[in-house]
Amino acid sequence: MSIFGNSIFGHKAPDTAPEAASALGGKGAEKTDAQWREELTPEEYHVLRQAGTERPYTGEYWDTHTAGVYQCRACGTELFTSKEKFDSHCGWPSFWAPLAEGNVRYIHDRTLGMDRVEVRCASCDSHLGHVFEGEGFGTPTDQRYCINSISIRLVPQEDAQVSGTEQEN
Repeated sequence: MSIFGNSIFGHKAPDTAPEAASALGGKGAEKTDAQWREELTPEEYHVLRQAGTERPYTGEYWDTHTAGVYQCRACGTELFTSKEKFDSHCGWPSFWAPLAEGNVRYIHDRTLGMDRVEVRCASCDSHLGHVFEGEGFGTPTDQRYCINSISIRLVPQEDAQVSGTEQEN
């Protein structure tokens, strides 16, 4: 089933409830703005907490092929794996599915005159990027999770290779 047909779109999702955050690990769900500012760099804060976007082709992971798991940079929740990462040539890391649907949440985003679907970490409500559908990439889901590199952190899988390439350092 497509996430785009889900009834959550068209409504701004409510703030993450503490009990829901606890069920998802709850790492950082109840931090104050001052705590986030102290823990994150100004660039991380702008993207993760203010829904900013890094410039294309500038992020750490847009062209990475290292095998591993991508975690939320703010709270450590596992969000994506290298198995679902693909080259979309858009300048940001692209994935065709999250690691688990419960690890991300979606918000209908109408900012900047566009109609998009924002992707957030379900544990700490940090902005990750956006998801697009029907672009013809030929991926199993026909979706592209366009994620800011600064929103995620790659934890390399030891002794693993992706697409026969050598593991990056």
